[in-house]
Amino acid sequence: MERETPTPTAERWNNRALFGLLVPLVVEQVLVVAMGAVDTVMVSSVGEFAVSGVNIVNNINNLLIIAFTALSSGGAIVVSQYIGRRDRPNSSLAAKQLVYVAVLVSLAVMTVALFLHRPMIRLFYGNVEDDVMNAAAVYFLFSAMAYPFLAVYTAGAALFRASGNSKIPMRISLLANVLSVGGNVLLIYVAGLGVFGAALSTFLSRIFSAAVIGVMLRREGQRPGTYISLSRVSGLRIVTSMVRRICNIGVPGAIESSVFMVGRLLTQRIFVVFGTSAVAANAVSSVVNSFSVMPGNAFGITLTVVVGQCIGAGNYGEAKKQAAKILKMSFAFLFAVSGLTLIFLQPLVGLFNLSDEAAGMAVSFLRVHCISMALGWTMSFVLPSALRASGDVRYVMTVAVASMWAVRVLAAYLFVFALGLGPVGVWLAMGADFFVRSVFYLARWLRGRWQGKRVIG
Repeated sequence: MERETPTPTAERWNNRALFGLLVPLVVEQVLVVAMGAVDTVMVSSVGEFAVSGVNIVNNINNLLIIAFTALSSGGAIVVSQYIGRRDRPNSSLAAKQLVYVAVLVSLAVMTVALFLHRPMIRLFYGNVEDDVMNAAAVYFLFSAMAYPFLAVYTAGAALFRASGNSKIPMRISLLANVLSVGGNVLLIYVAGLGVFGAALSTFLSRIFSAAVIGVMLRREGQRPGTYISLSRVSGLRIVTSMVRRICNIGVPGAIESSVFMVGRLLTQRIFVVFGTSAVAANAVSSVVNSFSVMPGNAFGITLTVVVGQCIGAGNYGEAKKQAAKILKMSFAFLFAVSGLTLIFLQPLVGLFNLSDEAAGMAVSFLRVHCISMALGWTMSFVLPSALRASGDVRYVMTVAVASMWAVRVLAAYLFVFALGLGPVGVWLAMGADFFVRSVFYLARWLRGRWQGKRVIG
């Protein structure tokens, strides 16, 4: 891969540099979702039980991998602030510590998942049907073995983004998805391996991603003037002060995301009460929803990098200016995506070979979500990235945890059972959660309390 353009420092985030970071991120986020969507679409040829099994594991995966993904995000903020300050030694030191911690945590999570995968499925989803359980168990085992490779890729991608280079992670994700699709065709359709084939294909693509980004990180470290160098990374030297800085940002993020996923899994159990069709409808709705939301995540990552560098340089005025610009773009983008999803809703749901009952429920779920996403998602999930980049992670965590339990979880059970709205009540509660978070995060940003926080001192 060719040499990338120099890292834009805080004062150089013009429109060209901004779009150079944002566009590859949007593409990459779509590709990330595509891997899970391809598994779901191709596995749907096996039956609804397979769709349900894969979706169950993906939901639990999202909970288990939070630890090292949150640490990667925390490390990216620390590195981006050092880059904004133009402190090469400390940015490289932080990069090494991030890789160490992410891999060690992923190994611990993998061990737990390998031994307790079936009890964990029952814990979150109760007594699912036998064919769904068997499919989920197979997919879970391969997912767990891939955690260390996913941790390496996640940390490496976060480091490249922190330096303003989002093209390399995008290209690796593109290649990994091509391999995953090819593997699915070969193992599911040709070899007839079903869920096992989808799991094996995804596992191999994770290994590929980790290997390639490891090579690219090594190459990046040899480039003159780089802010990220992993020289002697195999020496495994833990620097507690730097790990503490990363954890001060990453741990609150991990707690926030963990509580979010636990609450989400508790609400997902509601669909089990309504049978396999409801579970499959929610699975398909989640896949379609992910395609619309993941590009929005790219705006959040962009905010993290840009605001982090601006604050590292001590330029709070530029941080406000860039945040306003990115938030406006996010609003416009998600509004357009929501509109297009509503227009093509029936054909999208039709891709998944659902029964008429399941397809009808999926359409209802997605109609609710498209409206709430267009109006509330940017302020509830993009704006908090700017607060985190400034070090205001505890406030973000507190609001997220309180809203998740007081609004989304409680309202879901009230809407579904007390008001008799059925499974669509879960998606209505999700929309309510968006709007509550938006109010608190916007108020915090406008009041400027985040400007008194510190990440690197």
